[in-house]
Amino acid sequence: MEKRDFSSGDRLLLLSVFAIVIGGISSLGAWVLLAMIRFFTNLFFYQTFSVALRSPADNHLGLWVILVPAIGGLIVGLMARYGSEQIRGHGIPEALESILFGKSLMSPKVAVIKPLSSGVVIGSGGPFGAEGPIIMTGGAAASLLAQAFHLTSAERKALLVAGACAGMTAVFGTPVAAVLLAVELLLFELRPRSLLPVILACAVAGFLRPLWSDYGLLFPLSFAPTSAWAMASCVIAGLAAGLLSLTMTYVLYFVEDGFAKLPVHWMWWPAIGGLLVGIGGYFEPRALGVGYDVIGDLLNQHLVLSAVIALVLVKAIIWILALGSGTSGGVLAPLLMIGAGLGCALGYVLPGGDPGLWALVCMSATLGGTMRAPLTAVVFAFGLTHDADAMLPVLLGSAVAYGLTVVAMPRSILTEKIARRGRHVYREYGVDPLEQQFVSDVMTTQIKSVDAQTPVRVVTDRYFGSAQTQRAYPVVAGDMFVGMVDRARLATCPVDRQDRPVGDLFVGETVEYALPVETCRAVAARLTSLGLERLPVVDQIGSLRLVGIVSRSDLLRPTRQLYEDENMREKFL
Repeated sequence: MEKRDFSSGDRLLLLSVFAIVIGGISSLGAWVLLAMIRFFTNLFFYQTFSVALRSPADNHLGLWVILVPAIGGLIVGLMARYGSEQIRGHGIPEALESILFGKSLMSPKVAVIKPLSSGVVIGSGGPFGAEGPIIMTGGAAASLLAQAFHLTSAERKALLVAGACAGMTAVFGTPVAAVLLAVELLLFELRPRSLLPVILACAVAGFLRPLWSDYGLLFPLSFAPTSAWAMASCVIAGLAAGLLSLTMTYVLYFVEDGFAKLPVHWMWWPAIGGLLVGIGGYFEPRALGVGYDVIGDLLNQHLVLSAVIALVLVKAIIWILALGSGTSGGVLAPLLMIGAGLGCALGYVLPGGDPGLWALVCMSATLGGTMRAPLTAVVFAFGLTHDADAMLPVLLGSAVAYGLTVVAMPRSILTEKIARRGRHVYREYGVDPLEQQFVSDVMTTQIKSVDAQTPVRVVTDRYFGSAQTQRAYPVVAGDMFVGMVDRARLATCPVDRQDRPVGDLFVGETVEYALPVETCRAVAARLTSLGLERLPVVDQIGSLRLVGIVSRSDLLRPTRQLYEDENMREKFL
């Protein structure tokens, strides 16, 4: 064994093969989900059996449109009550909870009912996007595949995230942004074991997408390079988007608390929320459904200011009411529309660039601030538009919104839902100091050992009397390690057999040991699983030549430097 940049990748090839398969499955799932949304849109709003792409805004139902989202909500409430409660919500928090607290185990019901319920909700006018449901669906399909084979929980997590992000790629055609979503939101680590499967699955989904999707770029744009005034405008746009993110998050959970106080079973909440959505949709039909066409109009400045304000206000209100009711749907598309609307309004007054630029900046900043994923938001904006000239303004605006929400809000719109179930998610992660140092850096080399031929009685008197210097001593035969002897082990020897060699106490036992090239983290995990306080260190696999001892207290040394780096303030001048 040798020291490496990364932990051993013996199973990396196997996970890569799984990821390629999962990329294809998630692409198929995305196609099915989008087809179901179109089917239910035609069924609910036009009473036809078709998968043709039609907007719910063009319906001629009149006042009857108010009842359509309520019917969809009622159906989903029944599906959640008698099918699986896991379909409630917008997908990403449920995926996070499964990863962090459920060993990445998801049920077959979720893989089937989640896309069906989302198709019903969005097809009946629910103001949601398809990305949240496909993240949940792709993750569930990947988890089921992993459960069919002998994989560890960590390997299942990598494949679950790969399926979720491949689904997002299939919907939006943004594979790089999907990989960053995994890094910023879902993986909680950055290892080849997890990153490579995600990349492969997203790449496969990206290559397969043109086979069934004729969307191409969702929002092709090209803005002229910005002037120096744009820096101040980006800061203003970022602050506005951050405040919007804060407001929507707090209002959403205020609404959710309000639904919880209703004197009816939660099964009825989506129907109540749907009725409110229908009322909003009656006055502003373009607020219903996914609304990719509306986002395109906002980014291209095709709407007058009064229409923008009315549309965004209605969309935000019905989205919050519907999501707070516990129905099934995603958050990305609504955030894109609401953020773009904010930018359209600000574009009339912000200097330094094309007025349409600020719709893109606010769209990205609202997404990055609400989800606390600024890199995903920036690359996502580029993936949707391919406008390289807008990257710098989008980056600054998203950073400002992200910074504001991090300082002002303890949890994001995604993690608050999990926290309300009594489970806190800590999203900061870095390299574990125990990963950075090896056993050879912390082990004790100056040790007193016991010869295997020494009688038990002599060992008790000589090493565990008043002159005892160690809690346990390695027993060696020459240079070869035999076992660790302590008071508990000596007590297992009968009184009438105290003259036998101490080495006989270890006959037939499996020797546990550490290697100098192992990381402190790996050895700490093994100590915990074995319930041991210390391990002998031998020079290499297959050799039992003792070179040191590593204890739990030794393994704490690397954290001292981390504590000093984080807490000690120094002044050199």
